[in-house]
Amino acid sequence: MPLPSRAKKALKPEVALMRLEALCARSEQCEGEIRRKLRLWQIGEEDADTIVRSLRRRRFVDDSRYAGAFVRDKYRFARWGRRKIELALRQKRVDADIIAEALEEIDEDEYTEVLRQLIVLKSRLLGSADTYDARSRLFRFAVLRGFESTIVSKIISQVLK
Repeated sequence: MPLPSRAKKALKPEVALMRLEALCARSEQCEGEIRRKLRLWQIGEEDADTIVRSLRRRRFVDDSRYAGAFVRDKYRFARWGRRKIELALRQKRVDADIIAEALEEIDEDEYTEVLRQLIVLKSRLLGSADTYDARSRLFRFAVLRGFESTIVSKIISQVLK
């Protein structure tokens, strides 16, 4: 016996608008995520544009507000660096100017202190951090977290004197 189809039924634009309003009232959403959901729900391009305009006009969706909240959350709680945050926002199709403006909110002193704490914790886990291999691991670890390589090198040399 064949398995039942998992394909979603197309939603009516009015139902999609109501669902998106409820979603946006619960959490910040960017336009890219909204459009992805509309495509998933098989909403036509013309109806999708109308829905997005309506959500924007009524301030349910605001990419600059979303980017600011995203930067604060990922920086403070996930301890991501600027590069990783920027890449994630680009994948969500947030405008480059909005991303740059949101990233300016990060305090430079706090940013380097977060990186310093991450490197200190990781170096303790590695044990002997004086070896080339350990320094390479620390460097890769910090860069993969999204921190800039120049800052990472500087902090590693300060921490591992």
